[in-house]
Amino acid sequence: MSNFTREQAIGLRKNILRASVQCSERCLYQSAKWLAELASSLPNPSDFGSPDDIDSDSPMKDVDQSLSEDLSIFSSSDDAEEKRLEAQEIGKYLLAKSYFDCREYDRCSAVFLPTNPTVTVPSSPTPQTPIQTPTKASKGKGKATADTPEEKSTPRGHHLPQLSQKSLFLALYAKYMAGEKRKDEDAEMILGPMDSGAIVNKELVGIGRTLEAWFEERTAQGEANRNQGWLEYLYGVVLVKGHSDNDAKQYFLKSLKLNPWNWSAWLELRDLLNNVEALRSIYPQLPHNVLTLLFNLDANQSLYVTSPDIHQSLNELTKVFPASHFLKTQRALLYYHSKDYDESESIFSSIIHSDPHRLDSLDHYSNVLYVMLNRPKLAFLAQLATATDKFRPETCCIIGNYYSMKSEHEKAVMYFRRALTLDRNFLSAWTLMGHEYVEMKNTHAAIESYRRAVDINRKDYRAWYGLGQTYEVLEMHHYALFYFQRAAALRPYDKQMWQALGACYEKIDQPIQSIKAYKRALVANLAYIEPATSFSSGGSSDFTNVFLDPELLFPIAVLHERLGDLEEAASCMELVLAQEEGPANPDLADEEVGVGGEGGWGGEGTGTGVTVTTSRARMWLARWAFGKGELSRAMKLANELCEDGYEVEEAKALIRDLRARMEAGREDGGK
Repeated sequence: MSNFTREQAIGLRKNILRASVQCSERCLYQSAKWLAELASSLPNPSDFGSPDDIDSDSPMKDVDQSLSEDLSIFSSSDDAEEKRLEAQEIGKYLLAKSYFDCREYDRCSAVFLPTNPTVTVPSSPTPQTPIQTPTKASKGKGKATADTPEEKSTPRGHHLPQLSQKSLFLALYAKYMAGEKRKDEDAEMILGPMDSGAIVNKELVGIGRTLEAWFEERTAQGEANRNQGWLEYLYGVVLVKGHSDNDAKQYFLKSLKLNPWNWSAWLELRDLLNNVEALRSIYPQLPHNVLTLLFNLDANQSLYVTSPDIHQSLNELTKVFPASHFLKTQRALLYYHSKDYDESESIFSSIIHSDPHRLDSLDHYSNVLYVMLNRPKLAFLAQLATATDKFRPETCCIIGNYYSMKSEHEKAVMYFRRALTLDRNFLSAWTLMGHEYVEMKNTHAAIESYRRAVDINRKDYRAWYGLGQTYEVLEMHHYALFYFQRAAALRPYDKQMWQALGACYEKIDQPIQSIKAYKRALVANLAYIEPATSFSSGGSSDFTNVFLDPELLFPIAVLHERLGDLEEAASCMELVLAQEEGPANPDLADEEVGVGGEGGWGGEGTGTGVTVTTSRARMWLARWAFGKGELSRAMKLANELCEDGYEVEEAKALIRDLRARMEAGREDGGK
């Protein structure tokens, strides 16, 4: 081996790197790492001198052309300069990627961005050389000195070596992942005494400064139009972590203009959109391709929009991707949000049959089964998920829902905690754990769980609604009112949100606002009826062909009675009674039944039948008629109450009073 030539070194390096690529493609990451390290230990071709066939002034003089051509699949750039840099970096890139695949993020970053070690360990400590232990940084507002480890380990833009955009992205993304890993390691036990949720990724500042300097340099050199979009995406992620949402949105849009096929950027942009208006405002800035249509569908679904236009868009996309599990899941979630649980369950079931090892979004499927009280299927789903991967957050949430259905709330909380240990940003686990703490009457833990859910996704109406319910339990109704308002803003067509809001207004003695909220709940799904429509006899014709929830009509009537508007109260009570029979036009029954999306009234095109609420309304109307002197109507209503089986004793007492009044009337007439 004493006569080891340049050609031999190049050939050996080429074979080793090819083997590393093959191992990586087969997910043999440790072998790929070992081979990449072995290749990096070989002498550089330049150590043997330049070959005669390459000009010493050529920009390709440091590039192994045969190797770069052989591994050209790793070059995805059409830019000549980027191709040259990527060809130069093939060996180092494969080494860095092998470290990343093995989750050695600091080593991956150091391949391209070497940093000074933050802790120095002496080789032979002596009494005269005490070992220095790292100390916590001071909490003051003063600037860090240049000698602090954080400053030393923070790369600056003008110190960066000349790297391809692909290598720079890998190095900085590895640094970001290293910070996330350390953040998780430093985190306390879920909802433990020291778990404040305030631990941050300490690498964000350095990554942000590096990218800012890189963007400034590219702009100064007039090369900004040659950016590939990946670094813009990474800077957007850094800005999101720093709560600079507006700036992050702009960088994600820049990234998508340069590279519209990066689905990660689409997802990050979706999470920054808080309402439909924000989504519409960015439409003109989006690229136009099939991913834009998929993004529009996903963004609307995340905003709980279930309009016919969204279903039509989904149908069109299904023609292009007929076997897409993503689109099937989107359809199932749309039905879930519109509370059509049977249809949603059917779609999720078909997805499981076609791909039984797919766990994505199955936590939502478990929610559907929970609401449907389908315990056998939920048990099967829990067994299936456990057999596939027991250490996935989705699996833990499914098992937690199963134990919650069995009323074993402590076990349910244990599995939701396990899900959050695996992924602290798993939204479903925080919300579901809050529900369990409410059941356990642990209001403090419930509030903290819901707050964490809101911090992760401010569009989660379930967390806002849960906060409102918890503060209601604590009888802090003004706090509850704020959270119910947020929930209703996110779900304006959900009866449950407005009903809770109306009850809260009632408790803080705001009857007018309470009436408006209850009326909004009544017509939540009826776009053609104004929420403020009067229920008096003059305006009641609008409601003759639709079902209206008597549980909402009755408190409206009671509130009108409190306000002294007895005529309006009587009209509402009459509407309550009308719901026993159903709508005047039975053809509209199926279309409008279950105004709040909760399902039908218990009959096929019929009304509610006799209920406690309708009996209370009948009792009120009987007394109202008695007070107005309409004794025959009052007697008729009181006799109906005796037949109904509700309010019987009060009805009998009223009948006695009515008979006495009638007898007195006849005696007066005889005289």
